[in-house]
Amino acid sequence: MQRRSASPAARTGSTHLIRNIRPVRPAYQQVADELRRVILEGDLSPGDRLPNETDLAALLHVSRTTVREALRVLSSRHMVHTSRGVGGGTFVIRPEREDVTEFLGSSIGLMSGGAAVSVHELLEARELLEVPAARMAAERRTDAHLEALRESLVTDPALYGVAELFVRNQAFHDAIFAASQNVLIQIMTEPITKVLRTRFLRDQAPEGFWDDVAKGHQVLLDTIEAGDPQAAAAAMTKHLKNLRPTYERIDRDMKRNKGNK
Repeated sequence: MQRRSASPAARTGSTHLIRNIRPVRPAYQQVADELRRVILEGDLSPGDRLPNETDLAALLHVSRTTVREALRVLSSRHMVHTSRGVGGGTFVIRPEREDVTEFLGSSIGLMSGGAAVSVHELLEARELLEVPAARMAAERRTDAHLEALRESLVTDPALYGVAELFVRNQAFHDAIFAASQNVLIQIMTEPITKVLRTRFLRDQAPEGFWDDVAKGHQVLLDTIEAGDPQAAAAAMTKHLKNLRPTYERIDRDMKRNKGNK
């Protein structure tokens, strides 16, 4: 993976041409990309050991330092881990759900802090995921799922502080995801809902907001308990639609305050 030499135009100072040339990625990043491809395509499975650094360096025609840096990149992305000693080596990680949701949550949170992802896009993605989740929850819920929904339901928001309201209402939505019995929906939805709540609602929700949330959750529980998938989907659609103006107003206020600084 040798760096490509500059073109004649670049060597003679034709900088207007250089802007159109995509720079070559560092060798360690190319190695990381190749190993990532092999893992994602299934040639290496969770738990498999990668060749050692010397063998990888010879195979990919790079230095051991380059291989080491590439492995650090993959380790930071929770794709491999390295252990020392007898029986050690670098292994493909068996992904844990919590690691995936944490990574997605951090990434989405950072993107929502800039212009990369708008509150409108977050709300759209949430609806695309949570409405089907409510429908599936009504079809697939068990007695244990219903009990979890009842335990997290807030009937009188005035009895709780904001921090506890956050925890209980997140638990209610988590219980719906669990009742859907689709792990991927849970993994994809939880980070979005957590980003929306922590970024846009903490200490900023208007009076009456949590009362509306509690009413919406009660209707959702009733429709899921009744085993009515269409009614549950409609209830979730209405619930999220009722919350949208609050998120959008807070987003506008945040942008206005930021612009005045």
